[in-house]
Amino acid sequence: MGLPTSELSVVIVGDRSIRILNREYLGRDKATNVISFSMQEGEFGGVSPEVLGDVAISADTCAREAAEGDISFTARLCFLLLHGILHLAGYDHERSGEAEARRMEKKERELFAMLEGEGLTEFM
Repeated sequence: MGLPTSELSVVIVGDRSIRILNREYLGRDKATNVISFSMQEGEFGGVSPEVLGDVAISADTCAREAAEGDISFTARLCFLLLHGILHLAGYDHERSGEAEARRMEKKERELFAMLEGEGLTEFM
């Protein structure tokens, strides 16, 4: 993905906690599946180029989405983590228009297929 050796934090929370994060930082008062907080944006972005940021995933929402999609919890969790990391890498599907959303979706599919091929989406 063209990133230097990097690090990030991952936190798995429940719907209550992710709703608080979503409300406090994004102004959306509802639970969501994943939120990314970039350390490369804003006033102090780039101070530590090796730190991408934080990814918060709701295990509750992940479990519901896995059941609705008839996929394993692990596969859905891997996909949400990948989605969050892509946001930290600069991909955007919400604010940058259709072309960027398609580019992000294509990269998600490509990377998820690589993980599946290595058996990394079904480790539980």
